[in-house]
Amino acid sequence: MSMLDRRLQVLIDVERWERLEREAERRSLSVSTVVREAIDERYPPGIAERRAGLQAVLDAEPMPVPSVSELHQELEALRSRRAT
Repeated sequence: MSMLDRRLQVLIDVERWERLEREAERRSLSVSTVVREAIDERYPPGIAERRAGLQAVLDAEPMPVPSVSELHQELEALRSRRAT
């Protein structure tokens, strides 16, 4: 993890603060650590690249797909090759 060198001040209501305090106490962490973990969970590093990859899949041209029975046959053929 990188050195912590930025300060963030956020005003929250009592209910949210109490939730953060309970979670921090339950896990023997500071409230700040719980907040940093929540940020990482909601906005993980590399999310822009994953979103771009997902969009590329969604934007891809449709392609022909074999029938379910053909897919089963192909899978069985692959399994039998692997077993020998």
